[in-house]
Amino acid sequence: MWDGFLVGLSAFSSWQVIAGLLGGVVIGYIVGALPGLSAGVGMALLIPFTFGLDPVVSVVMLVTLYMASEYSGAIPAILVNTPGEPSSAVTALDGYPMRERGEAGQALTLSILGSAVGSVISTILLIFTVAWMTKIALAFGPAEYFALAVLGLSLISTLAGHSVLRGIIALLFGLLLTTIGTDPVDGVMRYVFSDGLLGGIPFIAALIGLFALSEVLKMLESPGDKTTPLKELPGLSAQFGLLKPHSGNLIRSTFIGYILGVIPGAGATIASITAYSVQKRLSKSPETFGKGNPEGVVAAETANNACMPGALAPMLALGIPGKASTAVLVGALAIQGVRPGPLIFTQHPEIPYSIYIALLVGMPFMVMLGLFGSRLWVRLTTIPSGIVTALVCATCLLGTFSEANDIFAITVAVAFGIIGYLLSKVEIEPAPIVLALVLGYMMESNFRRALVMSGDDMGVFYSHPISAICLVLAAIIFVLPLFQNFRSWRARRRNVGMTGQAESEGSVS
Repeated sequence: MWDGFLVGLSAFSSWQVIAGLLGGVVIGYIVGALPGLSAGVGMALLIPFTFGLDPVVSVVMLVTLYMASEYSGAIPAILVNTPGEPSSAVTALDGYPMRERGEAGQALTLSILGSAVGSVISTILLIFTVAWMTKIALAFGPAEYFALAVLGLSLISTLAGHSVLRGIIALLFGLLLTTIGTDPVDGVMRYVFSDGLLGGIPFIAALIGLFALSEVLKMLESPGDKTTPLKELPGLSAQFGLLKPHSGNLIRSTFIGYILGVIPGAGATIASITAYSVQKRLSKSPETFGKGNPEGVVAAETANNACMPGALAPMLALGIPGKASTAVLVGALAIQGVRPGPLIFTQHPEIPYSIYIALLVGMPFMVMLGLFGSRLWVRLTTIPSGIVTALVCATCLLGTFSEANDIFAITVAVAFGIIGYLLSKVEIEPAPIVLALVLGYMMESNFRRALVMSGDDMGVFYSHPISAICLVLAAIIFVLPLFQNFRSWRARRRNVGMTGQAESEGSVS
């Protein structure tokens, strides 16, 4: 291992590698901050410019772009409730309410520092556990993926807001939407009235509509310039002290993000939702989540950035890309004549060890850019709301079109913007719909594949230890909040009855 690090460090003696690292960080910030341009899209756009570069330079540039874009999606999520990356939708749940209280600077600071801690610890875990964790990932089959999706959906009570019933309604609506598109097993078209729906509801378009365009409609409804006084950020050294109360949250969310990152198909969005849900259950003030609790911002951002090094584990050790971004990275390495897999550590040790060093060395640059830039980005909140509304709307529509290169995606985004606006009128949160859109297809496709492989034997889901454990946990997580709500309802009824009895006795006397 240490010989590999020496090889990687020698590569960083070249100014081209350092330039690639800095360029990747800056481009990643821009890509992540623009709605619709995910890390995978940004990496794909950059690949043509890496053809003539050294393999180490190109891979360092792409990896640091990946790292920076995973964080910078939190910037528009916090400032204008417009997630730059899908995983940043969870950050917006508490980040945007903090911004409305004038705490945008604190939210941005917590997001960048939480991202840094999650990424650094996860990279260290990647270095020492890459081979072991990939063996766990290989143990996942269709039954395990189905159980994992059910476990994720059981977290609905965390994202439902103040009403679990409304959350379940939103979840069922989202699951119905996942039935649109081509059948995952038979290939039959379901509810497809446009070619743009063959692959299902465009996720980025739906996400932008539910969170960003619905907010635009709310701004148009009350166009008055309401500016919240900004709370001053402390000095640079004191900003690091903002993380002190969140040490347990940071460690838990990092491990959640890394483990879910290793599992192909899970991804940063599921990691953010899981870490957010766990922290809400462990918090001393769970009722404040969704209303601007800093714990929610730290949990979501730490987990989604810890997921990124985890996603590199199966790619490096087995050559299996777990998500779109790592698939693009596999393609970029193939262009350079490098094949990821077990032999990469002996035939091309400079590649994996340069990735490790780039993640560790690039993080301080990303943090400094984030901390110094937060004071500038916070000032965006003082721009008159009319200008902000126009800019957000234009950016969202442009990002939606650029992600799909299809005008139909804009139609979907506008439709979901209207849906999100109408749901807000009946106090239904959009987060459960996003949860269903992320996990619905994964649940259905793996459920049917597991049945096909087992000859329609339902026992396949509880005969495998991993799937059985996930399903039991899902049942407990889903039923426990319902039981607690029932007990609190009975307690309220009992108190009302006792109060009424006391009043009647008082009137008689």
